[in-house]
Amino acid sequence: MKGAKSKTGTTKKSDNKLAVKRKAPASERAGKKPAKKEKPVKDPNKPKRPASAFFVFMEEFRQTFKKEHPNNKSVSVVGKAGGDKWKSLSDAEKAPYVAKAEKRKTEYNKVMQAYNKKQAEGAAEAEDEDESDKSKSEVNDDEDDEEDESGGEEENEDDE
Repeated sequence: MKGAKSKTGTTKKSDNKLAVKRKAPASERAGKKPAKKEKPVKDPNKPKRPASAFFVFMEEFRQTFKKEHPNNKSVSVVGKAGGDKWKSLSDAEKAPYVAKAEKRKTEYNKVMQAYNKKQAEGAAEAEDEDESDKSKSEVNDDEDDEEDESGGEEENEDDE
């Protein structure tokens, strides 16, 4: 109870020695707000990572579990049952799932190589565009100016 009187007639106070004081980070003590790190924008075209052997197993296990327990609506129950089943499997029983996972991983690596190559080509094109700061019309204007300067002198000579 806050402010309650004890038997001695004084109010209770918490023991100051036991109180833990948390120091603010140095940036906050200096009057600065901590900087938030911005997450890089994810590329929606980037291929997704392949499923591990356990998740390949779970794809199959979910279907069989759903048939055996049609009234179950809890995702956590399915996950726990799948995890327990996976732990009880021997290495020989896990082998087909590991093989499927390896196959998916090799396909993923091929797709990622193609993706990275495409990204590198796109980056090279972007650099080429950056090198030419002037648009084509500006380049043509510069050429016209040079012609006018040299052509202007010739016209003046013709006028004389």
